[in-house]
Amino acid sequence: MADQKAKVELQNAKAKVSEEVVEVIQAGRDLTQEILDEVFPKVREHFQKLGKSMELAILGESMKMNEDGLVVLEVMGHVQEELALKMKPELIRIVRELGRVNLFKIELELKEELESERNKLYTSTDKFNFLKGKHAALGEFQRRFGLETDF
Repeated sequence: MADQKAKVELQNAKAKVSEEVVEVIQAGRDLTQEILDEVFPKVREHFQKLGKSMELAILGESMKMNEDGLVVLEVMGHVQEELALKMKPELIRIVRELGRVNLFKIELELKEELESERNKLYTSTDKFNFLKGKHAALGEFQRRFGLETDF
């Protein structure tokens, strides 16, 4: 009899504790860069478990917030842009769940791959002249030892 009363009291106590925990849960907080940095590894892990390598490439090494409070996601080219548009709702959901934050927006920033402004170094002479510009001693070696790049 005493054991049954103890079990009932224990169950009632557990129920009260769980009710108190539910009451303590706060409304979502605003997203900050610190929260974003905290949940970012878990977000990458989520996409990695699903085998979504293209999404991982879009996520890169980190996600940044701009001064307007928007999360900026940098994409390279139109293919990544289309994929990022498709993954935005899932990304928002995951960050909101992990960080317990309010609704936020993600802005895409299109970065085109920039061509190298330097000339491409195709020939041995081009390569040697480039290195001579970096290391003046190579010009002296070339003159002193009669070195030629084309043979």
